[in-house]
Amino acid sequence: MSETVADHVLARLREWDVEQVFAYPGDGINGLVTAFGTAKNKPRFVQTRHEEMAAFAAVGYAKLSGRPGVCMATSGPGAIHLLNGLYDAKLDHVPVVAIVGQTTRSAMGGSYQQEVDLQALFKDVASEYLVEVNVPEQLPNALDRALRTAIAQRAPTALIIPADLQEETYQPPQHEFKHVPSSPPDHPRASVIPPSDEIARAAEVLNAGEKVAILVGQGARNAVTEVREVAELTGAGVAKALLGKDVLPDDLPYVTGSIGLLGTRPTYEMMRDCDTLLIVGSNMPYAQFLPEFGQARAVQIDIDPRFLGLRYPTEVNLLGDAKDTLQQLIPLLKGKTERGWRERIEKNVGEWQETLTRQAMLDAEPVNPMRIVHELSERIPENAIVTADSGSATNWYARNLRMRGRMRGTLSGTLATMGSGVPYAIGAKFAHPDRPVIALVGDGAMQMNGMAELLTIARYRELWTDPRCVICVFHNGDLNQVTWELRAMGGAPKFEPSQTLPEVSYSDFALEIGLGGIAVDDPARLGEAWDVALSTDVPTVLDVRCDPEVPPIPPHATFEQVKSMTEAVLKGEPDAWHLLTQGIKTKMQELLPSRR
Repeated sequence: MSETVADHVLARLREWDVEQVFAYPGDGINGLVTAFGTAKNKPRFVQTRHEEMAAFAAVGYAKLSGRPGVCMATSGPGAIHLLNGLYDAKLDHVPVVAIVGQTTRSAMGGSYQQEVDLQALFKDVASEYLVEVNVPEQLPNALDRALRTAIAQRAPTALIIPADLQEETYQPPQHEFKHVPSSPPDHPRASVIPPSDEIARAAEVLNAGEKVAILVGQGARNAVTEVREVAELTGAGVAKALLGKDVLPDDLPYVTGSIGLLGTRPTYEMMRDCDTLLIVGSNMPYAQFLPEFGQARAVQIDIDPRFLGLRYPTEVNLLGDAKDTLQQLIPLLKGKTERGWRERIEKNVGEWQETLTRQAMLDAEPVNPMRIVHELSERIPENAIVTADSGSATNWYARNLRMRGRMRGTLSGTLATMGSGVPYAIGAKFAHPDRPVIALVGDGAMQMNGMAELLTIARYRELWTDPRCVICVFHNGDLNQVTWELRAMGGAPKFEPSQTLPEVSYSDFALEIGLGGIAVDDPARLGEAWDVALSTDVPTVLDVRCDPEVPPIPPHATFEQVKSMTEAVLKGEPDAWHLLTQGIKTKMQELLPSRR
């Protein structure tokens, strides 16, 4: 039997070592679906419940494997559904390849059913590489370029293949005009290092500083040893952008934690008081949380020149790989003997950890959401992977989860889209089937799409050598992050018709589809529940009823934010007294004396 275009696409994906394609079927990709059957499901067709979830799972896979994720959808509505996940990949710089169907070529332009101008639709999100394949000879070059570009640019790319073309006999390109054969799949690497004179200038700036601060992002993940050595030599503290939360463990005494709206007090104070700043692999957009303009001399290292000097007026910009560049920089750094700055940072970090513990152990109605993550941090395996959704749960992930060992963590950092936490966890399990995965998800995101994707987990769990996959639901009946934003930014009370969620038992739903389910409404049972969820041999939903009125107040909340929240309460909050009480109790823990 002759090889079809669809057969060849899957064969080429296998040559690229693509092990699974996250997808949802439709008649626009019938030829490709048929080819999966002919190829005995290699690569594996992983059927999510929705095309958007397929894209999110591909993003999660790419973030946590370091390899490109591949998603697939039919023409028209299927292709449209991919967009949110692909924008998530674009904004967080993740390699994802989308393969989408299109109406039959002879029907194009005739307003045929489900015909959408896909090139216009994907023009922005797949701006690095977007092509419609109209003759077999365009392959494999088009597919190879989609993968190579996604990897090189750390971006989503898209390949459009009309339905009728998928079923045509594949004709390889000939080495002649307009027909371009493609080289075999490979993974070339290069060492990118800035010129030595620029590295020397950076060393001069860092050596002159007396109060050095370091900010790392996801671009520093390959340079853990080097970042630690620079921190020791310069006496610096190290703050972490949200996408770089897993770059360094939080048990290092000079790691100050997250930065920005979800940041920590030690990070805020370090940025407020430093005289020198080194940014490594971060494009954290909240410039207001960096040192004041003109306060600090700054050096930035990034592999992408588009982001150098973008967030802060950096004096020296080093275009290069983080690891290789730091290795060249380290021999030029002079170890600082004055350790007062470092000692102050470590003291602040220790006191902050005590504060977080006190805040987490405060009584609430019924469970304090901070305690959920606090109890997890006490017992999470050192090789665990944590995904977090967007919402108030992100606050507790950012501040209360302590990274250690080989732990990995990720979330939708720039798009900050709801609904990514559970499909990210699915992508993580396919990337690392031998590691436990925990998703921290609000009940709003769970109702949005997480419950449906529990069916995907149930379907594929037998493929995972480590069966542990815990979906922890912060069950507070409220779209909580927006509720607090309304209070703090707009001075508006909670608007019940938009903010209150319908009631459902997530643990019961999990049990009904063959997963584990644990419901918790007593803080005294929370630790035990985590122990069970992390030791069971079946993916489990941990359904924790937590207090929506525990405030995610930044430790550096401005007077205007506090004033707006107070005004909102006075305008008629449904549970005003409880809200004020929880806010005061939580904030007071920052003022208590340290036991250190």
